[in-house]
Amino acid sequence: MKALALFSGGLDSMLAIKIMTMQNIEIIALHINIGFGSKDDRSEILKKRANLAGAQLKIVDVKNRYLQDVLLNPKYGYGKHFNPCIDCHAYMFKTALNMLENEGASFIITGEVLGQRPMSQRREALDSVRNLSGDENSLILRPLCAKLLKPTTPEINGWVDREKLLDISGRGRSRQLEMAKEFKFDEFESPGGGCLLTMQNFSNKLKDALNFEGLDSFVDSEILKFGRHLRLENGAKMIIGKDEIDNLRLKNIQNDKFTEIILPDGIVGAYSLISKNANLDDKKVAVKFALTYAKTDILKEYEVGIGDEKFVATAFSDKKEASRYFVG
Repeated sequence: MKALALFSGGLDSMLAIKIMTMQNIEIIALHINIGFGSKDDRSEILKKRANLAGAQLKIVDVKNRYLQDVLLNPKYGYGKHFNPCIDCHAYMFKTALNMLENEGASFIITGEVLGQRPMSQRREALDSVRNLSGDENSLILRPLCAKLLKPTTPEINGWVDREKLLDISGRGRSRQLEMAKEFKFDEFESPGGGCLLTMQNFSNKLKDALNFEGLDSFVDSEILKFGRHLRLENGAKMIIGKDEIDNLRLKNIQNDKFTEIILPDGIVGAYSLISKNANLDDKKVAVKFALTYAKTDILKEYEVGIGDEKFVATAFSDKKEASRYFVG
């Protein structure tokens, strides 16, 4: 018997897998990449955690589809920030359900705990997720709280032993942490800590981008993960890298809504971008900020390029000048 597990890399999903493998169920851990889980490539650490729990990892990329199908059009709306949790969970389950036949699996498991998260793990929310995902055959099993829920098809058919499943509920973590010690899980994701959509700063950037540039493809949201974001006086956006790694990541994102601000030869500074449709006044201010976040002499003029245009400017005397334009 084989099952697919929705896998975040967190402790609960690791425990759900372990409970199933102890019943001799083969597990494929599906990490469904919606594009908002992390700023970094986590494939290796996810593989390590899945293997530790007894599963093989498979990463499923749904970034572009998720943006339009879920994030911008959630049936059940958003949580505290820009997080469509019920629709998000349903979309992941729907994706997994559609993979069952090709993967030779019979059902799906998840590490969800009844009542752990106020929006998506209430009993009513679990019902909404089931309906929205199309789980007509009751193939979604939640091993950590199964005894508090109606028996699913895997339990009714005897594919798993319901008596060996758990009855965890609420936001406490003591039972999970005890089990982690028992199974020697010494490294795992903190609960709820990985989704950028639940973070106010990132949500503010998303809403701002939606209002001005639009969110048409994944690169429009990907660029929001890096750099300082400024909304200038006349509506243009400027992005200023925070450090060397940040600069490199911004350079590697090919987003044709922005153009690079070119510092003079020999001047070391942050990698900076500005909206391609920026007007002249915003470009003049952006040039000064680009010089401000570079190693320059505030008393000296420099020639800075934006596309085919050249600007001569000095840096601001203080980086605090940028603070009133920050988004987030």
